[in-house]
Amino acid sequence: MRDRNTKASRTAAAGGEAIQKYLAEAVGTFVLVLGGVGAAVLAGDRIGFLGVAFAFGLSLLAMVYTVGPISGCHVNPAVTVGLLMAGKFDKRHLAGYVVAQCVGAIVAAGVVLLIAKGAPGGYSAGAEGLGSNGYGAASPEGYGGGAAFLTEVALTFLLVLTVLGATDSRAPVGFAGLAIGLVLTLIHLVGIPITNTSVNPARSLGPALFAGGEALRQLWLFIVAPLLGAAFASAVYRLVARPAAQITAARAEQALDEERRERVTGRRDVEHPV
Repeated sequence: MRDRNTKASRTAAAGGEAIQKYLAEAVGTFVLVLGGVGAAVLAGDRIGFLGVAFAFGLSLLAMVYTVGPISGCHVNPAVTVGLLMAGKFDKRHLAGYVVAQCVGAIVAAGVVLLIAKGAPGGYSAGAEGLGSNGYGAASPEGYGGGAAFLTEVALTFLLVLTVLGATDSRAPVGFAGLAIGLVLTLIHLVGIPITNTSVNPARSLGPALFAGGEALRQLWLFIVAPLLGAAFASAVYRLVARPAAQITAARAEQALDEERRERVTGRRDVEHPV
């Protein structure tokens, strides 16, 4: 009976921990899309490509340190798949993570649309795109489908490879967020003129659902290409890095155990001064 109760308690605890991870992914993806797509839709005319690129990078950097210790801050199905293929993610959570990321992106895109509709003259997601990704006539600079596909594969490769390397057991502790946030900024500087930069199927899905039309018809590219780029990154990482010890992204984005102990000790000293 005791063993049965212990097993049930562990199962309940594991389930609660999984829900926490999924909620963290939903919140993280919400912030990424709200910050990045929101900047593009609401302030793009004022801040330009450079400002939008930094909005995406800073949103991700903030979330790495906010929800990273809980879920690893994937906030991107391509990153989740890349970590899974590299052996740094439990496949049991794959569906939960991807669903949470997509929900967070859809809700964020809806919030951006509601805000945009409050502008003088309103806002039409179908006519103006809501920051959706595209190629051909839907590309900011008119790039074709082949260039868009190659761009998304290459830039997602760079993103996922950076995530894998920055969360490696041998990487400097505490700096993963900086590396990942900065590389996402770089990726947007390159990719915005071509596709509006996806490298993230969830980020593409959210605006496309509200924009409809061409954004939905072209959505397949922004699902397939990022996943392919993530697969390439995982293969290269496993070939080149050959890490001695695998750790999860969430573990890599946590503070060192001794650092946490120092924080707790410091707090107690303040609460109970000698």
